[in-house]
Amino acid sequence: MQIHKSVGSSHLPAKGRCISRPILKGLFKPRPPPPTPADLVRQLRDLLIYADRNTEPKEAKRREKMCELNKLILEARTALYGNDHSEPVAEICAQLTQEFFRDNMLRLLILCLPKLDSGARQDAARVVKNLHGQRVNSRLVASDYMEENADLVDILVPGYEDSDTALSYGAILRDCIRHQIVARYLLESEHVKKFFDYMQNPNFEIASDAAATFKEVLTRHKSTVADFLLRNYQTFFQEYNSRLLESPNYITRRHAVKLLGEILTDRSNSSVMVHYVSSLDNMRVLMNLLRDSNKTIQLDAFQVFKLFIDNQNKPPEIVSILVQNRSKLLQFFGDFKLGKKDEAFEADKAQVVKDIALL
Repeated sequence: MQIHKSVGSSHLPAKGRCISRPILKGLFKPRPPPPTPADLVRQLRDLLIYADRNTEPKEAKRREKMCELNKLILEARTALYGNDHSEPVAEICAQLTQEFFRDNMLRLLILCLPKLDSGARQDAARVVKNLHGQRVNSRLVASDYMEENADLVDILVPGYEDSDTALSYGAILRDCIRHQIVARYLLESEHVKKFFDYMQNPNFEIASDAAATFKEVLTRHKSTVADFLLRNYQTFFQEYNSRLLESPNYITRRHAVKLLGEILTDRSNSSVMVHYVSSLDNMRVLMNLLRDSNKTIQLDAFQVFKLFIDNQNKPPEIVSILVQNRSKLLQFFGDFKLGKKDEAFEADKAQVVKDIALL
């Protein structure tokens, strides 16, 4: 068989002939080295400033820049957490942390969160979480930064008002609350009252996230919380009872009564607890919660109600109400059972029944 001239030997490699070097060079072109932490932060800063200004008239150009920004945020996350192919390098993490907080990047990132897509917002929140825990020469760099920038709370808290950004802002806010100065700033601001609304958001995820943040600010820093609650006892718990414990929203009541139990049983808040369980109005709220249709709420309400019964210095008006309702209470607790056996619960219930019977 003859080979046609159109596919002649000039088009076929000679036996043993290697592919030319230029072709090899094109096939195995080395990847550019990853940017240094300083370069990465600088590029991020430039693109965040670009996103914040949002003055680009060309839509295609803007999309290209935002795509590049998303990739850089992912690159920062990979540097801090590693991936399937590599582990994070401690030295790079330390350098990235120093550069990030030195350039005030956290504020810029928070301001630009609404302009990122959902995936980039999640990556940004993960980056911030990691950086808050990074130690450089045994020091938390983030702590020093937050000393000067506690006012970031003024941007983060209202973030709950936008359903698209609420969860990202909430995650970053909780990381900032790890620093006592931020928690104090939030408690002393008008922002703390906003959580009475945020926890009643009809969106389950947002309401639950707001409840998690509210819990963080009211339980993490014991001395700060105890001081705040004592100084603001009357106004805070009036709102807490009426807005949260008596809310028509089941999720709100559930989170609120559980958190109340954690607050009152914390030793740091012993003085607050004595005040709370000496109030007849407070006890009425808890007695109503004991009759809630939800078993979980009933159980958490019981954990608080028993504090009223344990109080050795019950005010006369509380004793009077307990005596007037003794038969109803004893009947209620006789029927009050959990779905599964719980020896601690049964022991607590038996003690409450005994104390009420002896009044």
